[in-house]
Amino acid sequence: MDQKWEIIYYETSQGNSPVFEFIQNLDPKIKSKVIGVMDLLKELGTLIGPPHSKKVTGTPLWELRILGGDNIRIFYVAVVNRRFLLLHVFLKKKQKTDTKEIKTAINRLDDYKSRLKTDS
Repeated sequence: MDQKWEIIYYETSQGNSPVFEFIQNLDPKIKSKVIGVMDLLKELGTLIGPPHSKKVTGTPLWELRILGGDNIRIFYVAVVNRRFLLLHVFLKKKQKTDTKEIKTAINRLDDYKSRLKTDS
């Protein structure tokens, strides 16, 4: 690949970054695994595909999948200039993703877009 993608983290209006904070607080071994998959996302961009990435049906979201005993999921979207916006992260405990997790990511995406409009 000629140019890597960049990863940016969603920030609340107070300046907090829930995804970044979640990752920082992980056990070092798990954190390393998460960063490895994120590096793959930066390298391959939209070509990453399964098993590391999967489209969330009926939404604009994609799911970055950190597999193993932990089953960490990070919802993200592609934004302008070869960047991925990481919106929400959670530990997946069931086969089916909880609707509230998807809603959190969608709400953060809406918030991000609305603040983008007011900044310009």
